[in-house]
Amino acid sequence: MAFDIRIYRVAIVVLLLASFFSVAAKRDSVDVSNPQGTIRTHLAFLQDDLYYPDSSLKAFHRSGLSQDELRKRVIQLKQIFDGRGYFVEVKRLPNSPNYKDTLGGGDIFVLDEAQKNIYLEKYDDKWLYSMATVELIPELHKEVYPYGTDRLLNLLHGLGHDKYIGLYIWQFAGIFILLLISFVLHKLLSVVLEGLIARLVIRFGKLKLAVTYIRAVAKPFSLLIVFLLLTILVPVLQLPIGFGKWIILGTKAAVPLFCMLVAYKMVDVFSVYLERLAEQTKSTMDDQLIPLLRKALKAFVIVIGVIFILQNLDFDVTALIAGISLGGLAIALAAQDTLKNFFGSLMIFIDRPFQIGDWVTAPGIDGDIEEVGFRSTRIRTFHNSLIYVPNGHLADMTIDNMGKRNYRRYKTMIAVTYDTPPHLVDAFVEGLRKIVETHPDTRKDYYNVYLNTFGGSSLDILFYIFFSVSTWPAELKARHEVNLEIMTLADKLGVRFAFPTQTLHVEDFPGKPSLSPQEYLTAEEAKRKIEE
Repeated sequence: MAFDIRIYRVAIVVLLLASFFSVAAKRDSVDVSNPQGTIRTHLAFLQDDLYYPDSSLKAFHRSGLSQDELRKRVIQLKQIFDGRGYFVEVKRLPNSPNYKDTLGGGDIFVLDEAQKNIYLEKYDDKWLYSMATVELIPELHKEVYPYGTDRLLNLLHGLGHDKYIGLYIWQFAGIFILLLISFVLHKLLSVVLEGLIARLVIRFGKLKLAVTYIRAVAKPFSLLIVFLLLTILVPVLQLPIGFGKWIILGTKAAVPLFCMLVAYKMVDVFSVYLERLAEQTKSTMDDQLIPLLRKALKAFVIVIGVIFILQNLDFDVTALIAGISLGGLAIALAAQDTLKNFFGSLMIFIDRPFQIGDWVTAPGIDGDIEEVGFRSTRIRTFHNSLIYVPNGHLADMTIDNMGKRNYRRYKTMIAVTYDTPPHLVDAFVEGLRKIVETHPDTRKDYYNVYLNTFGGSSLDILFYIFFSVSTWPAELKARHEVNLEIMTLADKLGVRFAFPTQTLHVEDFPGKPSLSPQEYLTAEEAKRKIEE
């Protein structure tokens, strides 16, 4: 029995010595002869089961720094990788001592294209983190851990180092604290926005604005603040790269997402403000433009928001934009008519040749403007049908805007019979002028009422006036009233309106004298009659 105990003791000692020499061998297995070995040396000796910073710092250029300062920067660079959720696949790195950078040239190895300021450089036969990288580490560390949040690392580390399901106790504690802070902050901001700001807006009589729009902005805005805080504090947790990378990407992508939602809601608030301004103008084009502007701004917010979300998810946005540009060019070539209509819409909104409700005439068009869109304009004809005219085509037309008339012309010939005495014709013309001067809707500074022509069966009086009205129904009403007054005047004066007649004149008829004069006046007699 004693012999067995001695055997066990010897075995334990051998295992301990083997473990010691194995760790010592690993500690001394520093390889900086190629980029892969250098990165492995840096990261391997900072793991929990093999923590030897002094071995790790052999992968760095000293840059004239002390041992303690260099050790600090070695650890900071590892924290930068963890805080950014950057996973280094060491096995895929080049392991050739004679590696050459084909793009930049020289003995340089850039670890990641997204982090070009962190790179290795060959010094003699050693690949080391470059002098520039070592000097830049404190600045990069502050970017990942701003506002002194790196101090929380030391504070949280003191909460316990026991590990459960892949996380330390201090990491569980940090996650709990972050969730609690996020919940409380979200509720607090929601109360402030929905309560204080809404009451302030209601106090100024903007109840609809407060209830419909301000409260809709409150929740996404509070979540935006929460995720901004999380992007600062999540790197402090030093989560395992396996799922920490996705959590960091998720929090980074949530910030532009909620920015987009806030901006999307604020477009409605801005539109309400524009609607109030449009109500103060006489033009109805402003009322039509605001809904189109709202849609365009919302589409712009969504596009910009999606681009920033993809960028925060580490997508190559430059290549995406380049692809969109090429695709946009192809679409533009295939949709020339659509673009023409779009620019036609812009010209209509800029030039304002008409507004909603105007009566316009153009080749093949006669009706009232009902709606102006980005592609076409809707016109209601006098047959109560709808015409949709592409704006590109409409912008090239010669448009007669009847709705822009200051006055509406009324021209007619009033025909009276030939047997009307001259003095009665003159009195009738004078009465017509009095009708124009006394009617409330006629233009007083310009009108023409004269005996104009001798018609085939009537004396024709030119009645040329203008109505100072803005709509066609008002014009018809004014015409109706003026025509009734003309009929009343003619009845009072005994003037008869002529209608087309024909008189058959027979020069000679048996038993009847000829209607032609038998003798004509001489020139001297005619001249004397004219002078009289």
